[in-house]
Amino acid sequence: MLIKELSTIVKLSLSQMAVLTDTKKYRDRIYIVKDIILTLSEYGQLNQTSLFSFCGLNITKHKEILDNLEKNEIIQRIEEADGKRTITIFKVTNKGMNFCHEIIEPYEKLFPRRDSSNS
Repeated sequence: MLIKELSTIVKLSLSQMAVLTDTKKYRDRIYIVKDIILTLSEYGQLNQTSLFSFCGLNITKHKEILDNLEKNEIIQRIEEADGKRTITIFKVTNKGMNFCHEIIEPYEKLFPRRDSSNS
């Protein structure tokens, strides 16, 4: 009887996990870049943790995107010493704003983001 109850609990948990993974939204890389640029332009500057949180990103998975944006001068990274810690601050550059207006926005008009109700 106990094994049957445990089996039922595991099956319910697995089905709940399947529902949770189905509800996660996939974002194309171009829209992640746009979200980063617009979030930085809205707030002026943000530390790494706040930026990833506001954009709904994972530091481990998406740090490469920030590194590429900095390398291409779309965003600026500023490291500030705070005692023993180093705080990393990000700002969008003029080149980044131009890139957003001239490249990403026209792209989004041609290929709108997927609506979650249509997926």
